[in-house]
Amino acid sequence: MRTSNPVFSRRGFSRDAARADAAVRHREGVAVGARLAEDHLTNPYAAGRLSLVKQAQAVPSAMTMDDVVVRTATALGTVALTAVLSWLLLPVDDADVGRSYGIAAGAAVIAFVLSLLQAFRQAASAALILGYAAFEGVFLGVVSSATSTYLAPGVVVQAVLGTFAVSAGVLFAYRMRWIRVTRRFAGFVAAAVTGFLLLMVVDLLFSTSGAGNGLGFDSGGLGVAFGAAGILLGACFLALDFKQVEDAIAYGAPREESWLAAFGLTATLVWIYLEALRVLTIPDSDD
Repeated sequence: MRTSNPVFSRRGFSRDAARADAAVRHREGVAVGARLAEDHLTNPYAAGRLSLVKQAQAVPSAMTMDDVVVRTATALGTVALTAVLSWLLLPVDDADVGRSYGIAAGAAVIAFVLSLLQAFRQAASAALILGYAAFEGVFLGVVSSATSTYLAPGVVVQAVLGTFAVSAGVLFAYRMRWIRVTRRFAGFVAAAVTGFLLLMVVDLLFSTSGAGNGLGFDSGGLGVAFGAAGILLGACFLALDFKQVEDAIAYGAPREESWLAAFGLTATLVWIYLEALRVLTIPDSDD
């Protein structure tokens, strides 16, 4: 099993050799079938009683790591392109600022709706995922422009670099098996993000009801700690995404599933970027 991407060349992050000879593919298929025979019922990509050997041999339609890399790069590139365009075309420092904010809010709602539509679909839709990426980029472009203009010039570059640093750190830790994604780990992350989102909602309600600074998550040490928790949750999401990709390749998932992997990775990186941007702009409690 090989990949043309050296970052993922380690065992566990590798692709099926699409151009390998038939004998090698057959031996790999037999090995995969023997290894997964006992837990074949857990394979979410099995079609009825289709044998694992046939799945492993169906190389032309099997998802590969290169598929994931290409589609993730496409989705992230769409986010970056629309973010830059919205930054340039939707100014936030003149009379049109209200219109820019309105467009950004509308784009965020549309991106959320598209993400829900994809989440409830049984199959991946490239159109929905790229549409989500495009509208998410519009929202990020306006938010980033406003943050850089009114709060901290240059902070966007720091947030982008921070996002890459977190992603690289999680990838390295996952490849070294320092992070082991289990059902218990996934359950902990689900519980943690539920509590995190509930706290955000309560903070918003307190802020909008005239309770001043809400729960205090927007300034001081508490705000930094809450933002750091958000970044940590994003890192956990990233580990879950890597595990999903690894399992999908091991089980011989259809190539179309790589769009779902790209969708998950893109959404996670957006989460980390927004949390990093928030942490970097939190003022001291004395300000």
